[in-house]
Amino acid sequence: MAVLAVDQGTTSSRAILFDEKLRPVKTGQYEFAQHFPRSGWVEHDAEEIWTTTLQAIRDALKDSPAPAALGVTNQRETVVIWERATGKPIHRALVWQDRRVAERCAALRAEGAEDMISARTGLVLDPYFSALKAAWILDHVEGARTRAEKGELLFGTVDSWIIWKLTGGRAHATDATNASRTMLYDIRRNLWDEDLCSLLGVPIGMLPEVKDCADDYGSADPALFGSAIPILGAAGDQQAAAIGQACFQPGMMKSTYGTGCFALLNTGETPVISRNRLLTAIASRLEGRTTYALEGSIFVAGAVAQWLRDGLKIIRSASETQSLAEAADPEQRLYLVPAFTGLGAPWWDAEARGAVFGLTRNSGPAEFARAALESVGYQTRDLWEAMRADWPEAPESETKSVLRVDGGMAANDWAMQFLSDILDAPVDRPHVLETTALGAAWLAGHKAGVAPDQESFAREWALERRFEPRMEAPTRDRAYAGWRDAVRRTLTKPER
Repeated sequence: MAVLAVDQGTTSSRAILFDEKLRPVKTGQYEFAQHFPRSGWVEHDAEEIWTTTLQAIRDALKDSPAPAALGVTNQRETVVIWERATGKPIHRALVWQDRRVAERCAALRAEGAEDMISARTGLVLDPYFSALKAAWILDHVEGARTRAEKGELLFGTVDSWIIWKLTGGRAHATDATNASRTMLYDIRRNLWDEDLCSLLGVPIGMLPEVKDCADDYGSADPALFGSAIPILGAAGDQQAAAIGQACFQPGMMKSTYGTGCFALLNTGETPVISRNRLLTAIASRLEGRTTYALEGSIFVAGAVAQWLRDGLKIIRSASETQSLAEAADPEQRLYLVPAFTGLGAPWWDAEARGAVFGLTRNSGPAEFARAALESVGYQTRDLWEAMRADWPEAPESETKSVLRVDGGMAANDWAMQFLSDILDAPVDRPHVLETTALGAAWLAGHKAGVAPDQESFAREWALERRFEPRMEAPTRDRAYAGWRDAVRRTLTKPER
C-alpha cells in the first residue's frame, strides 16, 4: 500500500505519495510567505503553514486510495505557540533562522550557563534553537506567560503544530529528534529537563509528549481527507534525510542541501561530545533505542542562490548557476561568505554578516555564481574536518570516507563536483533526491508494516552518480586557505 509523507520546509509545504516500493508517484507543493520584520528576524504565519500543508496533502491524494500511513517531517527549531482551546497561534512562528534572542544568549553565556546546557542537550547556546524563541513570544505577547503557566497555551515545533491540526487537536506530540533541538531536552535521559525549562523560561506543562520516530501519533481527522489516515512517523527534516539515505551504520554521513545545509554523521548508540563546536544530536529513536549523530549546521546553502535571484537579480532561476559557474573567469578568485543571518557550525557567530572578498572590475554574474556555489562546498569541508577530528576512531566501513548528498542543490553537477574536489572524497548522489520525505515515508510505512526493515531498506538505496575528486592537492589547499582567511575576516569574535 501507498504511504504519504508531509515535508513541511522553510519555504514551502509539500506532500509526496510513495507507492508500495517507496517510489514517489505524486506530489503537492505550495510556497508561503517569508516575513522579515527587522534585520535578522525571520517569521512565518503558522496558519499559512497549515493551509499550504493541507492543500499539498489534498493534491497528493487526489484520485488515489487512502494511504496506509502518514509520516511528518519538518523544518526544525521553528517555534509555534497556540491556544489549547481554539488552536489559534498567538504570534507568528519564529523561524530557525531568526536571531532576535542573540543578546539573551550572550547574557546566559556570561552567567556561565552554556556548559550545563551543552552537557544535557548536546547543543551550543545559540539563537538557532527553540527555547529562547518560545520565551521571547511569552514575554512579548501581552498576558502570554501567565496563560502558559495556567496551561492555556501549547508549545510546539512545526511537526507538533501539523500533527495537532491533522488530528483536530487530539494529539499534542513530537518525536525525540525534534525535541532534542529545543534546548529543553536531555538527550541521554530522553526527557524534558525541568532545570532547563526553568532557566530558559518555558513552562514545562506547555510541552508536547515525546514519542519514538516510528510511533502512533493518532489519526488525521476523517473530515479532512475522507478517511482517518494513521499518523505513524515523525522526524526532524535532517534526521529524516539521514534515514532516507539509509545512514543506519556508525560512520555513515549525509549532507542535505536545502535552504541551509545540514550534515549528520552517525555515531551509534553513544553520544560523542564535540571538541569543535559541532552538535551532538539524536539521529533517531526507534523501539526505544536511541541512535546519536554529530551534526553541523550551515545556515545558508540553497538560500545563496535565492539571494542571487531575488536580491542581486542576476539569475532568473537557481538552475542558471551551473552554466554561469562553468563560464566564470578561472583567473579570478572570489570568496563569498554568506553569513546573512550569522555563521553556524563550527563558528557559531550570531553577529557575523555576509561579505565578499577578491572583487575586481571584471567580477560579474558568472564569478558571483561560482563563488556562491563554492561557498557551500567550503562550508561543508569545515564540517567534514570538524567531524573527523571529533570522532577519529570512527569504525572503518565502505561508506566512512563517502559523503551522501541530497536536497535541491545536489542536482547541480558543478556544485557536487566542486564539493568532491574540495573534500578530496567521493560524493554519492542517490536516485531519489527527496530523501527527507522518503525518510518520513519509511518511518510511517515501517510502523504500519508495509515498508521493509532497516537492512532491506538500506540494500535498496540506489546510486545515481558518484563524483570523484579531480582537483590537484596544491590547488585545493590554496583555495581552502583563501576561504579560511575570508571567514576569519568576517567573524566578529575570535576563533575558538
